[in-house]
Amino acid sequence: MAQLIVRNLDEDVKRRLQERARQHGRSTEEEVRSILRQVVLADEADDVPLGTRLAGRFAGVGLTAELLDLGDSGR
Repeated sequence: MAQLIVRNLDEDVKRRLQERARQHGRSTEEEVRSILRQVVLADEADDVPLGTRLAGRFAGVGLTAELLDLGDSGR
């Protein structure tokens, strides 16, 4: 696995990361990994049209209707 060093991190940010880690019951390092993972996955999800994401989310519960992607409406 890769390592990443973050220099010049504001003390307030460090303190808030530590507090957040405590709230989630994990180390500060694991909290940072979790945050980075969430942000990167969210960026990837932005590339998938909303209708496609909704259809995928509800595919297992019987959604059969075609969903229009609002981004494709020409607005």
